[in-house]
Amino acid sequence: MNRRSFVKALSIGTAGLMLPSFPLYAKTYLSVEQAQNLIWGDLVMEPVTVELTKEQMRSIAAASDVRVRYNTIKAWKSAEGHWYILDQVIGKHENIDLAVGIDNQGEVKGIEVLTYRETYGDEIMNPKWRAQFHGRDNSEILRLDKQIKNISGATLSCRHVTDGINRLTHTWSQVLSQL
Repeated sequence: MNRRSFVKALSIGTAGLMLPSFPLYAKTYLSVEQAQNLIWGDLVMEPVTVELTKEQMRSIAAASDVRVRYNTIKAWKSAEGHWYILDQVIGKHENIDLAVGIDNQGEVKGIEVLTYRETYGDEIMNPKWRAQFHGRDNSEILRLDKQIKNISGATLSCRHVTDGINRLTHTWSQVLSQL
């Protein structure tokens, strides 16, 4: 190795050591099956994969005032028309995995956080905070600090979970209710 290559390798190695490192944090609270059992109990549900068209995505985004990021919905449906949906919303920087139950009338039956990847803001795990969504439907767009109380220190997580519920209730009314 010549001197130039050595100096270059040493510089790159030293620069790598000087970069700030951030601890990775993720906590899994529930499995998919555990969350489904908490929301729906022993209700028998069949898996359904729903592919949204571009037009459906635009329509849901316009109605809910929330961008639809994915065209595939991973869900389960009961014979009675109840839905169990897996979803992801952004916290501050990382995804939050959610499970949401929507009944056959389009009302939120329950919401559970499966995995939370942020280093702070996990106060959204508080059952009282999540209970604010129970019974909500697409009749109004939920707003943080209006219908849904904010949690100081978890504002972005609160806002994005609220947006996710808005998106999912409008997805139910425009797509899932017809399936």
